[in-house]
Amino acid sequence: MSKRRFSKAETRILEQYWKLGTSSVREILESLPEDERVAYTTVQTLVYRLEEKGALRKVKKIGNAQLFEPAITQSDYRSGLVRDLLDLFGGSPQLLVSNLVETGDITLKDLKALQSAAPGSKSSRNRGGKRHA
Repeated sequence: MSKRRFSKAETRILEQYWKLGTSSVREILESLPEDERVAYTTVQTLVYRLEEKGALRKVKKIGNAQLFEPAITQSDYRSGLVRDLLDLFGGSPQLLVSNLVETGDITLKDLKALQSAAPGSKSSRNRGGKRHA
C-alpha cells in the first residue's frame, strides 16, 4: 500500500469490507446507510479501483457476482495515514502534537492521559504489570 492514496468514497467502501469481510459489490451497497447509497455501478467502480490499488482482492466468483476481501488491514491503513501526516510535519511527532495543542484538537489533559497509558510509563506498569513484593 506504501504511497497509495484513497478518496473518501474509496475509504468508505474499504471500511465496509473491513466490517463485513468477504462480500460482493451488491452486499457492500446494501450495507451502506440509506443516506449514503449510490448507484450500483458507482460502488462497482470504487471496488475495482481499490482492487487496482491493492486494497482489495478477488476471492471467487459466484454466478455473475465477484467476491472481494480486504488485502490490507485497517491497522496498516491507519499506520500509513499517520506516516503521511508525520511527513507533513517533517517527520517530527513534536511538531504534529504541538500543532494539535495549538489548534485545540488535543488538550494537555489528553496528552497526560496518553503519556500515562503509554507502554513503559510508571502508571501503566503499576496498573497491569507484575507486582513486586
